[in-house]
Amino acid sequence: MNFGLTSEQQAMRDHVRALLDDVCSMEYAARCDETHTPPREAFDALARNGWLGLIAPEAYGGAGGTPTDLALLLEETGSHFEELGLWLFRNFTYGCYAVLKHGTPEQKQRIVPGVVKGELSFAFGLTEPDSGSDAAALKTRAVAHGDGFLINGRKVFTSGMDISDYVLLPVRTNDLGRKQLGISTFLVDTRTPGIEIRKIPTLGQHAIGTTEVTYTDVRVPGSALLGELDKGWAICEDTLRYERLCLSAARIGAARRAFEYALEYAKTRYQFGKPIGSFQVTQHKFADMKVMLDTSQTMIRRYAWLMENGQAERADTAVIKYYIAESYKTIADMCLQILGGYGYCMEYPMQRFYRDSRLATIGGGTSEIQKNIIAATLGL
Repeated sequence: MNFGLTSEQQAMRDHVRALLDDVCSMEYAARCDETHTPPREAFDALARNGWLGLIAPEAYGGAGGTPTDLALLLEETGSHFEELGLWLFRNFTYGCYAVLKHGTPEQKQRIVPGVVKGELSFAFGLTEPDSGSDAAALKTRAVAHGDGFLINGRKVFTSGMDISDYVLLPVRTNDLGRKQLGISTFLVDTRTPGIEIRKIPTLGQHAIGTTEVTYTDVRVPGSALLGELDKGWAICEDTLRYERLCLSAARIGAARRAFEYALEYAKTRYQFGKPIGSFQVTQHKFADMKVMLDTSQTMIRRYAWLMENGQAERADTAVIKYYIAESYKTIADMCLQILGGYGYCMEYPMQRFYRDSRLATIGGGTSEIQKNIIAATLGL
């Protein structure tokens, strides 16, 4: 869809698409998935062409792009390989947006240019064994130690930690009654002694995946604190709002690619002497998916506009996360059904879309939690 896009944005999307067609084919994505190898070549190609600096100001080597620009980039990236899009999103959200908005001048200068050049990668360590949907109930703790802090605790589902240089780490620094109070966020160098990383085998997301991280007497300097002490939960909520745009854009790109693959298959696969796309039961599946895709695309454009104009509310964030995650999961399932037995075979790409899509309704806030938020904003 081109509605609402400037000629520059359309040209940007076309350039990214051509670049990724060259460096991130479906066969390349399949190899990364099968060998559990991060798409480093594609990541580096995007860095060389300046795309990792899309949202950073020109003063830091970036292009000063808008949320709409970012959504376009991540839609195209997700269409070629969702995990590449998620790698980019973590850098944009935690290494660029969070640091630029909440960091000190020294932190911005130390970190943002490296993210822009593709020299630094970021992870986000929010979830813990006993605090998933109840994220603010985290127990990993940092205590003052000399001119810095000492961190102890355990995190799970810190995706990309093993290929990251920094992790944006929310920890408890005080007990102030409400669980959202007394949380601080730190920019922690992943090479710091005392950090132990264990890869977690998962159903999907095999190229990069996720990890469990144990922090044992991890010493960080005072300069690692992002924002104010004990007021880090506001930073978490702020970055999660930005995260929802990024995740949704990458996932709708992946959903559209699955749709296009299944559509071509339905036009060329013959049964009972006809293409299977000529049967009404198949046509109705594609009609339902088309509606979900177009609705999701419109929601992304709207949410990006709201962000650009400072009008994105908590309900908007929950609505886009819920609808697009559920749509991606549903589309991947319907596309696999259309391919039938071939969809179930590992040598065809549809199984990867199916596996990867299942995380959408769990990670980054479950669909159930999003519905709770939506209902609460309605006064229920």
